[in-house]
Parts: sequence; C-alpha cells; structure tokens
Amino acid sequence: MLDILIIGAGPIGLACGLEAKKAGLSYLIVDKGCLVNSLYNYPLNMTFFSTADRLEIGGIPFTCTSAKPGRAEALEYYRRVADSEKLNLALFEEVQTVVPEAGKVYLVKTGKTEYRARHIIVAIGFYDIPNLLNVPGEELPKVKHYYFDPHYYYRQKVLVVGANNSSADVALETWRKGAEVTMVIRESELGRIKYWTKPDLENRIKEGCIKAYFNSNITAIREKEVDLQTPAGKVTLKNDYVMAMTGYQPNFRFLEKIGIQLEDNERKHPVYNSETQETNLPNVYLAGVICGGLDTHIWFIENSRVHAEQIVRHILAKAEKKE
Repeated sequence: MLDILIIGAGPIGLACGLEAKKAGLSYLIVDKGCLVNSLYNYPLNMTFFSTADRLEIGGIPFTCTSAKPGRAEALEYYRRVADSEKLNLALFEEVQTVVPEAGKVYLVKTGKTEYRARHIIVAIGFYDIPNLLNVPGEELPKVKHYYFDPHYYYRQKVLVVGANNSSADVALETWRKGAEVTMVIRESELGRIKYWTKPDLENRIKEGCIKAYFNSNITAIREKEVDLQTPAGKVTLKNDYVMAMTGYQPNFRFLEKIGIQLEDNERKHPVYNSETQETNLPNVYLAGVICGGLDTHIWFIENSRVHAEQIVRHILAKAEKKE
C-alpha cells in the first residue's frame, strides 16, 4: 500500500517524488518509457529556452557550462537527481487502469503488475500525441511528427510545417546539414521562436536560402510531391520529407478512462482545483503541463514545479484533519 503513486517520470513527476520523500510518505513513480521520456525524445541539438536554475527540482542545483542547457545536460541532471535521491522508479511500465476501491484506495494496474495507493498524481505531460494535419497522404512514412537529427535529411527536399520554435529549429538545422528546405506557415508571419533563433531564420528566408510560403496550408501529400494552397493559388512541390511540427496534445483518453472530467463543451481542459491540484476524483491530482489541456503554452517545468509542493501539502493537511 503506497501513500502516493505518481504516473509519469518527467521532471514534474520526479519533483512530486522528491516532495513525497521529504514528507516521509511512501511513493512510487511509474512511467511507460524511460526516465524523463519526453526530454529523451527531444531533438538531439535542442537548447532550452530556460536557464538551468529554472529547470531545477527539489532544490538540487543544475550546473552547466552554458547559460542555456541542452538536451544532453538536462538528461544528465535528471539522472543525477534520481540517483542521488534514490527515487523509487518503475520505468517501461505503462499504467493501464486506475480503479477506486473501498476506503478511498485506488487499484492501479500496469502492464507488469498492480499497486494500491491512497493518492494518485497524474504528471503525464503531452508529448505522445501529435496534432495531425488531417490531409490526404499524412499516413505516408515520409511524414514525420517528431524530429531528432538533421544529418538524416542531407540532400533531401524537406517541407517544414509550422511557424514556432520546433519548426524554426528543424528548418535551420536541416538546411545547415545540406537539405533543401521549404516552410509552409498558416499565419502571415513567424510565431513564438527563441530570440536567438528568430533573426537567423528571418535572414535565411530573406536571402532565399529557405523558401517560405506564408498564409498557406498543405493540402495533399504524395510519395514525391506535396500540394500547397497559397495566396497565389495551388502550388505543387517536389518533396522527400514532410516535417509536421504542429505541436502535441495531452492524452485526454487516458484521463477520461480513469474518471477525470474535462470541462466545457469542447473538452479541452481537465477539471482540477488550482489551489490543491485535486481533480473531481478524491485524492487524484494533476501536476505539470497536463494541467493546461490543449493550451500547451501555459505550463512549463519552471512554473509547474510548485504543483509538487501544493499536492503534498494538501495530502498532509487532510491527514492532520483525520487525526
């Protein structure tokens, strides 16, 4: 019997484990993938917008040689946190069901075993389900919703869909590694891009190294071509790969499956108390970016670290009332 079972071993799930440990509560952090699985799947050369101190959890210093840490440094830091604090982890173990039992206890079944816990914290992030283009041909292998290493696209014709950070990084990195890069952007201008990246991309577009179609959409994908709808009409481009950097969304199906309600008619946001993080299910909490629902630009590591403290404080306060 655990005091807390934490679903998700990302930075905020780890932060919840650290707070539970500090409070003397028994806990386990379960994840269907590796430690900080979302960060592991980030692009190889990704640099965080945040400084290292904003990515720290549990008051454990994050030191790195540059002002903005990269993917490799972040993975090293969170491994060090898990090891130094001897966090209780069950990795590569997917949670399948969370079922309430008598006495306000939850039975949690995974792909490997089952657990019972008095409290559940859901900290699953939103990186697993990409936003689809919903155009013919999107199912082709050439269409990628995740990006890792630019070398793969050397001398390939690459179409990048999107106008924000991920799209900018993909366009610039693949172009610098020898790809022929075109961008298709729904808006009339570039979007939310890191301040040190945006001028670089603007200059590459201005000089014509990277072709950009603004106020445009991709309408069809074929093995060696793509169709765009532009202000000037339909454009067909020769193409080897489509990099659909269109963002991601939370696993609402999992939330609903375990009984967490989604608010409003559009069902875009999970229901929870912003002061305690408790959902409509008693003793079941949300932590981290999952709290924003489809508004994935609300919560980040740096501003959702406090969720761990809020949740554990609420659990301890309820225990004191019982006594």
